[in-house]
Amino acid sequence: MEIADTFRVSTPLDETWRVLLDIEGIAPCLPGAQLQEVEGNMYRGVVKVKVGPITAQYKGTATLVEADEAGRRIVLDATGRETRGQGNANASIIVTMNDEGGGTRVDVVTDLSITGKVAQFGRGVLDDVSAKLLRQFVENLERDVLTNTSAPSPADLEVDSPPPVGAPAPTNGVASVPAGPRRIESREVEPIDLLDVAGESAARRLVPVAVGVVVLFVLWRLLRRRG
Repeated sequence: MEIADTFRVSTPLDETWRVLLDIEGIAPCLPGAQLQEVEGNMYRGVVKVKVGPITAQYKGTATLVEADEAGRRIVLDATGRETRGQGNANASIIVTMNDEGGGTRVDVVTDLSITGKVAQFGRGVLDDVSAKLLRQFVENLERDVLTNTSAPSPADLEVDSPPPVGAPAPTNGVASVPAGPRRIESREVEPIDLLDVAGESAARRLVPVAVGVVVLFVLWRLLRRRG
């Protein structure tokens, strides 16, 4: 499914471009997300999701595949797998930026494919959840990152750094940097409470599912004890 979102920030286009291209710097602004490792243009981490009493954790990778500075366009490919094997998520994310009255309008188009518990929300709820999570991200971004006037220069960003001698040439504006993974030390994050984010209407549909899983778990424990 395709989900389209738009937000506006008060910073000029050039500064917003530099900030949003610094994926490591903005990762803590993403609700439920924790960046754990960076290797070249690949970013590995987890996203934690809570549905009622059930918490799921998606472990995945986001790859920066295009950074078109002239067109102010960023393309990311993301894949994730629920750590207990109960669902997968794949997304292609296209971010475009345009000047708007001294600030920047950012358009985000996500081509999303999901399986497992989260897929039970349906298209309408996922649109609503996406919009609310994006608002949380923008609030965190403006409070924690964009208010810092010392925005990184292109030379400070890994994707804009010149490749070492003998390295493959950059592709689509993204430099290929052959380096081993670099661990990121960061605090544990709270999971996204999808019932809270999705609202009461979605909660009424999802609570029976969550309760059903809990009941099955209890029955399984009882049967094990009797065996």
